[in-house]
Amino acid sequence: MRYGISTHLYYGQALGPAHLAELAGFGFQDLELFATRGHFEYARQEAIAALAGWLGDSGLRLRSVHAPLVDRIENGDWGRLLSTAAKSEEARREAVAECLASLEIARTIPFEFLVVHLGVPDALAENGDENEPASARRSLEEIAGAASALGVRVAVEVVPNALSTPEALVQLLGEQDGGRPGPAAGICLDMGHAALMGDVADAIDVVSGDLLTTHVHDNRGRWDDHLVPFEGTIDWATTLMSLQKVGYDGALVFELAGTDTPRESLEKTRAVRERFESLLALPFDSRAASARPGHPEQGRGVSLEP
Repeated sequence: MRYGISTHLYYGQALGPAHLAELAGFGFQDLELFATRGHFEYARQEAIAALAGWLGDSGLRLRSVHAPLVDRIENGDWGRLLSTAAKSEEARREAVAECLASLEIARTIPFEFLVVHLGVPDALAENGDENEPASARRSLEEIAGAASALGVRVAVEVVPNALSTPEALVQLLGEQDGGRPGPAAGICLDMGHAALMGDVADAIDVVSGDLLTTHVHDNRGRWDDHLVPFEGTIDWATTLMSLQKVGYDGALVFELAGTDTPRESLEKTRAVRERFESLLALPFDSRAASARPGHPEQGRGVSLEP
């Protein structure tokens, strides 16, 4: 299995070459750039050129870019929300413009996927004006069209709102009379979000035909904690088995909580990846048994202590 990691881990810091060197030193191969001003100045050509150099030095490959969610992050504090599904045309256009600005990175550093949120999570929505279906559809068509011209595919993310459930995204992508973006768009399965909304294995089955990429993190069922896998309640044995059954052969991209001291989280990912590889090597029937209540592996997860 190929493993990637998002610079979301460092969102409270300005991204620099030492961060990429650290990620590469922990064995990661693919990078997802969390494009947010304050963390990375994605609209500045000088910053993009610097990133190209850092990637070359570290040996990491830019696989995906996460389109901006807020206008800025300062000292770890998230700024004003951007919504691609805003009812206000001015607000919608602003969000789309920032997505397109981050997409421009592909002119200098080719990458495969632009991860896009349609609207905002219900927990952050002040009213329904942030999650308007017609606005979401219009934004997706605009962003996917621009991405296709640059050889990039849009991966709309599973997010806790009515627009972005697994079922809603599949329906949106499959609409025949709504201007489907076609092969220019698919789905990013965020496993932590899927767990908050229902069952991760069920979500994998639903999105399987449109699945482009993933976000891997855990939670305890109430908050979007972005924990290291096995620190929450997600059944990773069943999750990995489900991914194999649907034929997913892309990267598992860790999107972990941003902290000022991320090294501990990176240390834990060593054990997690070893555990993932052990689970992936098991026959399906063995993994199914390990997921049953009462089995010695159930609930034990993996020791993450040094």
